[in-house]
Amino acid sequence: MMGAGVAYVSAMSGIEVVLLDMSQEGANKGKDYAVKLLDKRIERGRATEEKKRDVLARITPTTDYSLLEGTDLIIEAVFEDRKIKADVTAKAEAVIPEASIFGSNTSTLPITGLAQESKRPGQFIGIHFFSPVDKMPLVEIIMGEKTNDQALAVAIDYVKKIKKTPIVVNDSRGFYTSRCFGTYIREGMSMLAEGISPALIENAGKMTGMPVAPLAMTDEVSLELSYHVQQQTKKDLGELYDETPGDEVIEKMVAELGRKGRKNGKGFYEYPKEGEKYLWPGLSDLAAPAATQPEVSELKKRFLHVQALETARCFEEKVLTDVRDADVGSILGWGFAPYTGGTLSYIDMIGVQSFVEECDALAQKYGKRFMPCALLRDMAKANDSFYKRFNPKAA
Repeated sequence: MMGAGVAYVSAMSGIEVVLLDMSQEGANKGKDYAVKLLDKRIERGRATEEKKRDVLARITPTTDYSLLEGTDLIIEAVFEDRKIKADVTAKAEAVIPEASIFGSNTSTLPITGLAQESKRPGQFIGIHFFSPVDKMPLVEIIMGEKTNDQALAVAIDYVKKIKKTPIVVNDSRGFYTSRCFGTYIREGMSMLAEGISPALIENAGKMTGMPVAPLAMTDEVSLELSYHVQQQTKKDLGELYDETPGDEVIEKMVAELGRKGRKNGKGFYEYPKEGEKYLWPGLSDLAAPAATQPEVSELKKRFLHVQALETARCFEEKVLTDVRDADVGSILGWGFAPYTGGTLSYIDMIGVQSFVEECDALAQKYGKRFMPCALLRDMAKANDSFYKRFNPKAA
């Protein structure tokens, strides 16, 4: 799905694309995705048959790695598995020119680790798209430990060429966007584990200003993918992995019940062939209903604070180096409540001192995931703000 979207936006921008898959059928299906999108544009009067022919002529679907010869930029968008990605990297690098840049569209795996399987780690960079690629305006560019300036320049030029907005971040598990967005959907699952009504969770999520409710969003992203990422993270971190109440929920949903999300027609929601989707009645069996259901205001605060807090941690760890990248990335990348101005502006709007006090209170109730980081405590003591301490103009 991601590869097909990347091929489409690239071809629409005048770039010649080799769309490579494991089977010719899969590659053709990827090109067919561009056909469907172009047909919609023609129906709406936004494209012509001539434009459609020109765009499709730029996409070559294949299984033959030799067709990558002469390629300036590779964007790998295969399954989130290190072995598969390593295999694809080796096969591509055997063909592409020495000067080519290799971009990985991973959403969670650290770029530095993936680059270890490359013969040219300096030219290995993360180019993280969002789904659906044709609609989402942001691309997150991730610098590995050895990524050089040429790779960064090519990645930024490419993102601008396809008319999207780039932000640049440093390497980390989940980088910036996936790491912070993941807290939103995990918080929804934690609420489920606490026995909070699924309908209340979903409505509170939408009332924060987020574009999609957390359980519905998890279905769209895929419960199976979330479960796979969770398992890979556990494996990589070992004893350092922090369990959340939602871990057990997603494990039961996927491993025990086979509910993998919208793609297989059953997740937190049911997807009838006719009619609207609706919350799966079996959700009430995942945990005993809480005797007292919380106020919507409390749930809204949990959803927004947990995302903003993770952003502050990213800033403290220098995954983020510019407050503007944090705010722009949060709104354009995963739709963080736009009225706030973004995750760091949200903290500044509340006031760092008040935000720290509220997080401490949430941590006492719900666990250490709400504990403020050292940077926030230091800023609270100094009565500071992000846009004051890290003023982009001064930088």
